[in-house]
Amino acid sequence: MEGFTERAIDTIKNVPSGKVMTYGQVAAHAGSPRAARQIARILHSMSAKHELPWHRIINAQGKIVLNDEESRYTQRALLIKEGIKVSESGFVDLNLYRHDPFGN
Repeated sequence: MEGFTERAIDTIKNVPSGKVMTYGQVAAHAGSPRAARQIARILHSMSAKHELPWHRIINAQGKIVLNDEESRYTQRALLIKEGIKVSESGFVDLNLYRHDPFGN
């Protein structure tokens, strides 16, 4: 596994319960700010194997963006279970729930 992928997996694993990060944030923290799509690929292909909290990763607008309706429902339900308020249309308030691993 290459360094970026390892750092991305580590970043995702360390998003605390009740918080979210964006695909771009994870990519930047892993060392490649323009690799948000790679984060989506990692989540899709490695979440089960590495027990990643995939549901805590959303887009830059704070929205759940999974294409599959069942997956969107599951992600929303998991976030709500952790205490995150998610609108009916799948939006999360990033000002309240965004995790900043740099502490900014």
